Amino acid sequence: MTTPLEPVRDATVAVLLGGTSVEREVSLVSGRGVLDALEKNDGRGPAAVRRIEIDAAGQWCSNGRAVDLSRALELLEGIDVCFLALHGGDGEDGHLQAFLELAGVAFTGAGARASALAMDKWTTRAIAARAGLTVADACCAGRSEWRSGGEHAALELLARSPDGVCVKPRGGGSSVSTVRARTERELDTQALEILENGEDVLVERWTTGIEATCGVIGNRGGELRTLPPVEIRPHAGKFFDYEEKYSSAGAYEACPPEGIDDTRCEELAAAALTAHRELGCDGYSRTDFIVPEGSRPVFLETNSLPGMTPRSLLPLSAATAGLDFRTLCLEILALALARGGRR
Repeated sequence: MTTPLEPVRDATVAVLLGGTSVEREVSLVSGRGVLDALEKNDGRGPAAVRRIEIDAAGQWCSNGRAVDLSRALELLEGIDVCFLALHGGDGEDGHLQAFLELAGVAFTGAGARASALAMDKWTTRAIAARAGLTVADACCAGRSEWRSGGEHAALELLARSPDGVCVKPRGGGSSVSTVRARTERELDTQALEILENGEDVLVERWTTGIEATCGVIGNRGGELRTLPPVEIRPHAGKFFDYEEKYSSAGAYEACPPEGIDDTRCEELAAAALTAHRELGCDGYSRTDFIVPEGSRPVFLETNSLPGMTPRSLLPLSAATAGLDFRTLCLEILALALARGGRR
């Protein structure tokens, strides 16, 4: 069953793209794709589409006009729903969502609370584990904690991890600043780089297996459905980092999966549904896993605003399920309209 699209036909939509985060360029590609899809005239709507770009300085720009956040609502006058094609930073961590919620403006994706939770990988892991999902051993530290115990905990974890550890920021996305460390020097170097950028560092035992992701569509309290899992095979010696995600010569992606059996695919779908529910996501989400040989999937993180680029995984999965890109965008809008502006 799909979401009825009739409410979208009369809607005026603003596509928000760009932003101030390190994922700005990815957002611009996502936003252009969404704009192209929504502007097609096939009788299914929306009535009108407006582009609003948040520039690298945080200015909101539309039709040659630029305003700061304090006047952003002027650009949203007459808008029924915002399609958030933003990734990372204020566009995905709950700040923008809180602003729109307070203004009573409908928008796509998770609300402020769920967005903030999903962006915080350490907290998300705890929520996933409490819900019964499998997570890898890990530790987390801020700048002041690193030299007063955090570094020791991370080194102990490395010593117990024959395949090394994954070192990444507690927040952020697209695997930016994420590396695999096999030595103490590699661990310390990357951890200090993250800490010097003002982020907490998350160190996670490296899990060897097949990388996979699974999307969910639907609002809390309504029908939730999973999309087919996607199997991700980076190039030899690589993991699914920024280049493997977005380069035209990046990782090989298979949907339906080629190396994951039906039982594990069912486990991936069930785990993705659990993450979507437990985090309180709305609209759509995509949860990432590692599938070790002979073991349950290991939860990595949930994306509350999945990418919508030509290389993105959610559109690939939707297409396998018979949902073309335009229809996917319209359904996401319909879910946002059904939920309304206030959460």
